[in-house]
Amino acid sequence: MDGNRRRRRNLRLSKILTFSCLKSGFKDSHSQIGLPGFSREVFIDDRQNPNSDDSWQQHRYCSNYVSSTKYHILTFLPKSLFEQFRRVANFYFLTAACLSFTNLSPFEPLSVVSPLVFVIGATMLKEAIEDGRRYQMDKEVNNREIKIHIGSGVFRETKWRKLKVGDVVKVGKDCYFPADLLLLSSSYDDGVCYVETMNLDGETNLKLKLAVEPTSTHFQEDSDFRSMPSMTVRCEDPNANLYTFVGNLEYETTLHALSPQQLLLRDSKLRNTEFVYGAVIFTGRETKVMENQVEMPSKRSKIEKKMDKIIALLLSTLVFISVFGSIFFGIYTGRDVDDDGKSKRWYLQPEDTTVYFDPERPAVAALLHFVSALVLYGYFIPISLYVTIEIVKILQSIFINRDMEMYDEVSDKPAHARTSNLNEELGQVDTVLSDKTGTLTSNSMEFIKCSIAGISYGNGITEVERSLMAKKDPDFVDTAPISTAVKGFNFIDDRITGGNWMNQQDSDAIQMFFRVLATCHTAIPNLDKSTGEVTYEAESPDEAAFVIAGRELGFQFYKRSQTTISLLELDPTNPRTKVELTYDLLNVLEFSSSRKRMSVIVRDPAGKLMVMSKGADSVMLELLSPDNGSELERRTRKDVDRYAEDGLRTLVLAYRELSEKEYMDFDKIFRGSKTSIGSDREEKIENAARLIENDLTLLGATAVEDRLQMGVPQCIDSLSRAGIKIWVLTGDKMETAINIGFACSLLRQEMKQIKITPIDSGKDRDSLQKGIKNQINNGLDDIHQSNPVEVWALIIDGTSLDFVLQNRETKDSFYKLAACCASVICCRSSPIQKALVTRFVKLQNQKTTLAIGDGANDVGMLKEADIGVGISGFEGMQAVMASDVAIAQFRFLERLLLVHGHWCYRRISSMVCYFFYKNITFGFTLFFFEAFASFSGIAAYNDWFLSLYNVFFTSLPVIALGVFDQDVSAAHCIKFPILYKQGIRNSLFRWIRILGWMINGILNAVVIFFLCTNSLINTNAFRRTGEPPDMQIVGVTMYTCVVWVVNVQMVLFVKYFTVIHHVSIWGGILLWYIFLLIYGAIPPRISETGFMVFVETCASSPYYWMTTLCVVTATLIPYLTYSVVQTSFFPMCHEKILFMQRFIGDTRNMEVEPTHTHVGCTARLEAKLGKIRHRVHHALQTPSS
Repeated sequence: MDGNRRRRRNLRLSKILTFSCLKSGFKDSHSQIGLPGFSREVFIDDRQNPNSDDSWQQHRYCSNYVSSTKYHILTFLPKSLFEQFRRVANFYFLTAACLSFTNLSPFEPLSVVSPLVFVIGATMLKEAIEDGRRYQMDKEVNNREIKIHIGSGVFRETKWRKLKVGDVVKVGKDCYFPADLLLLSSSYDDGVCYVETMNLDGETNLKLKLAVEPTSTHFQEDSDFRSMPSMTVRCEDPNANLYTFVGNLEYETTLHALSPQQLLLRDSKLRNTEFVYGAVIFTGRETKVMENQVEMPSKRSKIEKKMDKIIALLLSTLVFISVFGSIFFGIYTGRDVDDDGKSKRWYLQPEDTTVYFDPERPAVAALLHFVSALVLYGYFIPISLYVTIEIVKILQSIFINRDMEMYDEVSDKPAHARTSNLNEELGQVDTVLSDKTGTLTSNSMEFIKCSIAGISYGNGITEVERSLMAKKDPDFVDTAPISTAVKGFNFIDDRITGGNWMNQQDSDAIQMFFRVLATCHTAIPNLDKSTGEVTYEAESPDEAAFVIAGRELGFQFYKRSQTTISLLELDPTNPRTKVELTYDLLNVLEFSSSRKRMSVIVRDPAGKLMVMSKGADSVMLELLSPDNGSELERRTRKDVDRYAEDGLRTLVLAYRELSEKEYMDFDKIFRGSKTSIGSDREEKIENAARLIENDLTLLGATAVEDRLQMGVPQCIDSLSRAGIKIWVLTGDKMETAINIGFACSLLRQEMKQIKITPIDSGKDRDSLQKGIKNQINNGLDDIHQSNPVEVWALIIDGTSLDFVLQNRETKDSFYKLAACCASVICCRSSPIQKALVTRFVKLQNQKTTLAIGDGANDVGMLKEADIGVGISGFEGMQAVMASDVAIAQFRFLERLLLVHGHWCYRRISSMVCYFFYKNITFGFTLFFFEAFASFSGIAAYNDWFLSLYNVFFTSLPVIALGVFDQDVSAAHCIKFPILYKQGIRNSLFRWIRILGWMINGILNAVVIFFLCTNSLINTNAFRRTGEPPDMQIVGVTMYTCVVWVVNVQMVLFVKYFTVIHHVSIWGGILLWYIFLLIYGAIPPRISETGFMVFVETCASSPYYWMTTLCVVTATLIPYLTYSVVQTSFFPMCHEKILFMQRFIGDTRNMEVEPTHTHVGCTARLEAKLGKIRHRVHHALQTPSS
């Protein structure tokens, strides 16, 4: 402002408003100031006070730095190591690594320790990189700039993170508040400002905040801060309640009560106000939005948790066979000495040890053998499984990030898998918990239809209608006319537009209808003098849409003063001109969730007194005069029901002329109610309003479309057909949430709604608890007694949720009720309630939950859910920072789950099963060989053979399976959502399937070992020189058979081959032979038993090649037989689709299995077709009766 006094708006909004903008009075709660829970004391910018210097308040209260990271520098190492070693396999290998440094280990320490270090290090590096990304996003938020008062009326830019309690800041229009602030003053003379809290509670309507009088009059501009009065705030301690604030401001020597109206919350945004001054009250983690957040949890997929159980099973098996082998070893050792005193097992050289083969101490020998066996059989446990899964998941995440089908051109944002730990969980989602505002909707209201005098106007097609038509006809092309590109206006009807309404039979009713739209509101016009264009600042998008509709149809609201509203109307005598009409504004009776209506009392230019009202049909139709006529009311009600069925938000408009005496009597009572003091003040105002809001004349109804994001109904329909249940958690009021439920096809007219709300808020908590419990029980009784074909929806508000979540018995009953309902909508939910509901559903359901949202108010539920999906929209990045996956639009959730989720679940589950199979096959050949060698602790294979089995020869096919395999194409995944039910039911990772693969591995090991040993040992002349095969040759042959079997098994299992599959499978086998050549050429000091074993013996012997061919063939025949029988007689869904695609060709009109859903466009269409069938059936049956 450069020292000059800035021109401020003369409009005093607080004079217009009735209910919301009231001065705070001292209530009972203010008497608690200074007591526990209300002990916070803040000195505002009082640098001269010795008790309030920087160091005192800075050390007493936390900084404004916020963090969403999982680790910190000091906690990364211990916390990350804990994460790694809580995995059973890693803990086992840590124990084995420690044992490898003793003489009991059959392997060198390096060969045991190095794989463990590599696996743990790689996983920790990945965690560090992912958390580093979160840190960078936190850094971006913490380094945002804000103007702070540094003294003498000077404001200077500083970082958010540097703010501390007591600082005075200046926030500009459309900027976020950096902390919880006490509003001191604004660009309006009376200290009023508009605040958008969408990031906190999901509501798009603007909230009005009001500064206390002394600060709003003292601080008019920057220079007024040169002389700072003494100001001290005493208030409640930090808490998570967004809707309460108790405190007082000591201004000089006067106390002023503080309420939520004076508190500007962090992450809310300043709207329609040029600037505000505020004092920092709560910072950082003590702000209300951060109090509503939960700590970043350590999330693990259900498959990974089950892997721990499988590994525990394998460990149990390992211990069992170790005990089994040790017992036999002890028995053999005790009987090892013959009658001559010589060892029967001389070839084991027992004289080189003092204990291990001592026949005098067989028990000790058995115990030591047990320890050695624990290390020897370690190859049962796949140490590389975790790191292989990490590699696969990272590659899967890259494919998700680069999927152009999930790229949003408007925001230029692709999908982003921020963590790869949960890829397979995307294919097992049972319940989606979704925010509404900014997630399902695009925060854009459009006036699209209306009903006036019982006649419906407006030819636009809504999103719901469009979805129904596309569902009914796959070749549907939208040919509806497109309106002018005016935000908030999508009305198309030649009977009304262009002044043609004057030619209609009910032109008087139409004129009054649009006059009510242009007059009954609290919007403020902004006139651009250079262009003459009028824009509006409204408390809600609905209200803005109404005044825009009036403007576009010839009833332009363009000026407001303290006592008047001015319109420019089309002149009925000359439609080409406009006349100015000024209405005296006498009273405004505001909209509230309890009233569900709004009214203004005006005097028109002719001197007539009128009350103009708009509100919900459930309220307004009860206030109509009996003189309206039942036919008009019936037709209007029918239009309202049809609009609601099409997903539109409706309001009924009515008016009444008043006599002077009637108004004077009302005004006297009303003014007395406004000036009354006491807890019943608002009730008195409401009773006074009822005196005037009655005997109204019905005009009609409006229909506004809360624009859904593109493709939301289709996405919800697909998710529902896939068997996914959808809950909506929103901070909006119940009516708004229900309207959106209809718009996105979560609700439909045929559904019966169970609404759970506190019946009487004046009752004590026990009575309210009992009332809510009764409502839940009554709902359950209604469902159980109803027709099974009836469909139910559950709607519950935030107050009721509090009672439900606090009582164990009520919790269980509520979940039973919710499980019986097709749709669940939770309204007026605070951020902490969203998180608690998510946790509640997760614990009750015991299946995968996914939460999706776009604002800071959704962070808690994103962290609490098994999977958090953030919408990377235009309203901040808080949700994205706390999410596991980020997408730009809700509609991309369809492809994320049904395509990538399904593929990832199938790939990971198949990969894990195959991994255990190949290790069991390999491990049991070791066990059988040791049993063959009288459990002497001798390994069948060379140390390097053992080390490289999982690294080179069998690893690449597994990675190829995990990254590229797919049962059906992406198009078929979308067309047949029923495929997704495999993940919900966990069909591919059940114990029977896992055990089946394990048994297959054991059988393979049996066939390989016994065929190899029997075919080779009984061969007298294996070499060209006539020598029989030794242990090294048997080991190489068995190893060759294992490599061939597990790789060819992959060929039989994979459904979708790529070049990479072939290279990895056949390349792994070829790599084994190349390794034998190279390793065999290394001097025997290093290669030991592998020296020239392939070139000199195996490669030149036909027995080696014949044995390999016969053993591999015999081993794989059982699986091949099982696969043919299962596919032919018990096919799975994807196998049916592949069969149809291969032998029938066209799958467009085919269904794999019948799908029954009660939610979405499909259910809505089926319900409409059911009605038609019922009518036809009734018509056909009527003549016969």
